Amino acid sequence: MFFLKKIKNIIRCVLAKCVWGDITFVLLNYDMIILKDIELFPAGYRQNVKDIIEGALFPEDGLDNNKIGHGGGVGGLVIVRDIDLYSYCESCLLPFQVKCHVGYIPSGQRVVGLSKLPRVAEAFAKRLQEPQHLADEMCSALHQGIQPEGVAIILQCTHIPFPYKDIDSNDIGWVKLLVSSGSGVYENKNAEIWSDFFSLLKFRGIDKDKVRLKGPLDQCWCPSLYAEVSSKIKAISTPIMVNAVSSIVKSLGEDPTRKELVETPSRFLKWLMNFQCASNIDIEMNGYISITNGEVRFDDKEIYSEVNLPFWSQCEHHLLPFYGVVHIGYFLSKGCYPIGKSILQSIVHFYGFKLQVQERLTKQIAETISPLVGGNVIVVVEASHTCMISRGIEKFGSNTATIAVLGHFSTNLAARTKFLESIPSATSLEGQ
Repeated sequence: MFFLKKIKNIIRCVLAKCVWGDITFVLLNYDMIILKDIELFPAGYRQNVKDIIEGALFPEDGLDNNKIGHGGGVGGLVIVRDIDLYSYCESCLLPFQVKCHVGYIPSGQRVVGLSKLPRVAEAFAKRLQEPQHLADEMCSALHQGIQPEGVAIILQCTHIPFPYKDIDSNDIGWVKLLVSSGSGVYENKNAEIWSDFFSLLKFRGIDKDKVRLKGPLDQCWCPSLYAEVSSKIKAISTPIMVNAVSSIVKSLGEDPTRKELVETPSRFLKWLMNFQCASNIDIEMNGYISITNGEVRFDDKEIYSEVNLPFWSQCEHHLLPFYGVVHIGYFLSKGCYPIGKSILQSIVHFYGFKLQVQERLTKQIAETISPLVGGNVIVVVEASHTCMISRGIEKFGSNTATIAVLGHFSTNLAARTKFLESIPSATSLEGQ
């Protein structure tokens, strides 16, 4: 209990320094949820691979001696594919997505229960990691626990970018990396034995030539290592804040003085400070005049849509990012010019770059645009929440849609339907 109270005070310190405005409401919702997450997160460090595998090794005969070939418990390749995981980047503390493929070749007429392979992978994923180290740890642990002829690991990793308010979100790229690790007969990266493994994965979009094999990374995996700092981010990082984040890292069971982790607190704070409350939306819209004047008549108006406006935000309940696109519709008189896309994007950015919940974000965007268009607006927000897929329920591939309607759209089903059906069905939320 003392540990949790200490961590709560540390988190309050970081939030108070990084986030402008009144955070009282945020903290009331946040304390119990985030403390539960922190209490559960070190589980990866506490899990022992021997405990997972022990009791799950089963006898299984190989081929009869008079048959040429291999299979069963001797020499027959076993692969568990498409294991969806989330790990946490040791460079910036943000979650990154992993699609894991694990293969091994049994020996000694012995096989392991298939469910144990994902459990071992998850145990190492629930730690601060970088992709190659994660693959190597999984491979080594499985080889020691199963004692097979060899183990092969392929990880498809995706790291979220570092978005900034003064950089177009469309220009921000997700970092994707393919890494592998092998032991025993798979230790030689050029061994023919890899061919069967890759052949069984090729229809999952894995190109053998693009897979990084064992060794130190020769590229920057984490965007925090090379991302430019926004000109609008105020340099308010202090030793107190850095030490506070270091204390959280230490509480997970890690050594904050390890060379890979020394700069991690500063990089995490650089991310968090992106979500300081923006200055004033009125400045962004200075001089803008409403596109409507006088009485609103709908017989000479048509619905104008602006879709797929990207946004980033930070869940105020879990301090984890959520991201997606915003679709906006409003009535426009024939012959009138629509609101500039840059104005709408500024409104989306203003309400996105702060501690938020999606329901409030949708409402705030609609209420801000409403007076500009005569009070008649519809807003749809589609988002992926890392707090739903990297913790708790861990529902991979899930995303959330919210809607706000004002004025004529709230009473006109035909208008709402027309707009909703105009939203591209192939809306893609990268990283899912």
